[in-house]
Amino acid sequence: MGKVYIVGAGPGDPELITIKAMKAIQKADVILYDRLVNKELLAYAKKEADLIYCGKLPNYHTMRQETINKFLVKYAQAGKIVTRLKGGDPYLFGRGGEEAEVLVQKRIPFEVIPGVTAASAASAYAGIPLTHRNISASCAFITGHRAGDWTIKEETIRLMKAADTVAVYMGVKNIAEIQDMIIRSGKDQNTPVAFIEWATTEEQRTVTTTVKEMAKSAEENCISNPCMIIIGEVVRFHDQLNWFEKQMSNIDFTTGVSL
Repeated sequence: MGKVYIVGAGPGDPELITIKAMKAIQKADVILYDRLVNKELLAYAKKEADLIYCGKLPNYHTMRQETINKFLVKYAQAGKIVTRLKGGDPYLFGRGGEEAEVLVQKRIPFEVIPGVTAASAASAYAGIPLTHRNISASCAFITGHRAGDWTIKEETIRLMKAADTVAVYMGVKNIAEIQDMIIRSGKDQNTPVAFIEWATTEEQRTVTTTVKEMAKSAEENCISNPCMIIIGEVVRFHDQLNWFEKQMSNIDFTTGVSL
């Protein structure tokens, strides 16, 4: 019997991966990796390791989840060390829990290695603290994929109302419904919103707007996946603390002067 490592690779910047995750890549006989995993990380795999792409696009799955599960079981039962490499964190909207359940059912040893999740990484790289004393004492992570389910929608509205900051994963497709839910939660329509595309990479782009204008702004600015949506007063810090994008533009963020 082999072993499976369910690993979070972080949000895009390869330097954000953990040491433990890197070790799992280096010792793997088989690596099953997702679309948003930075391909630079695969260079650390053994030369003889099998690299299997499991990439998933919105509304299109290169490999179905059931097939991925079967591969994990197949290779582990063959005595292989298998690393299941996922973008962000495997247990935060990453289906890592589903894969772990299958391994338990098949009595296959496994470990879960957390990764830097997209919400905390995207907000940090966009100069937006998810929490801030006297401004935000709570933060909710929600998925935008399930906005059409009315049961989920009512639960989400209550969560949006309760949290000072809301981070929405995978919400571009359902942006109009998400906007409606935020308004129904009672949040001020002038509450700032940030769309952060390709966070922590050279392609990162942040577009700020308000709850009232968020669907319109997303269309006008051609917002596309991968994108993290941050909603809350903390978004106002973006202009002041936006160190990464200014650094990419060769601007000294402490002075605002081009380098």
